[in-house]
Amino acid sequence: MPFDPLLILLFGLLVVMIFFTWRNSKKRKAEAEEMQTKLVPGAEIMTQHGIYGTLISIDDEKNEAIIETTPGTKLRVHRQTVARVVTPEEQEHADEDIVSDDADASVEDAVAETSDDAAEPEFGERVEKPKRSRTKPTETAE
Repeated sequence: MPFDPLLILLFGLLVVMIFFTWRNSKKRKAEAEEMQTKLVPGAEIMTQHGIYGTLISIDDEKNEAIIETTPGTKLRVHRQTVARVVTPEEQEHADEDIVSDDADASVEDAVAETSDDAAEPEFGERVEKPKRSRTKPTETAE
């Protein structure tokens, strides 16, 4: 009884899928262990929601982490929301993005101030509708 080539191809595809799944899980486990070693008080971190801050403390029993985002502002978050430890190069890049976003916003504000009021609104822009007068209908004499 000869082997079907399609069956051999499907079996080979299954072996390749299992191999890549095993390799990816091993890589993720190594990355998680590396991040756990870097999670020490004083480390600069970023949460899954994009909040940057300094790690103050970690409570393993409650699965909580205390993060200081600005001086005097502390956030209590679940430990698993800590996405990664930020290196100084990444922090500088994030600060540059914030500055460039502020500059873009000021240019857009200046353009908006010089545009005509009669111009078409941008997509998604709210426009005030003129208010209708609400008068009561007059009674007709019969």
